[in-house]
Amino acid sequence: MEIKKGAKKTCYFCEKGKEPSYKEYEELAKFLSERGKIIGRRQTGVCAKHQRILSREIKRARQLALLPYLIT
Repeated sequence: MEIKKGAKKTCYFCEKGKEPSYKEYEELAKFLSERGKIIGRRQTGVCAKHQRILSREIKRARQLALLPYLIT
């Protein structure tokens, strides 16, 4: 049985050299599903450090009504 390995994904924020911020909510919207859920690391390729910051900033943007909680 052969195990397939996909291409190594690089972190979006490490590449750009910046941190996620609630002020850049258009950028944060890329990491939300069609239903408004935060997409996991395995699908987005974001590193663990930035995923923790990303989820915190998305929640902040939701609190300030910059991003929706749900998309129906």
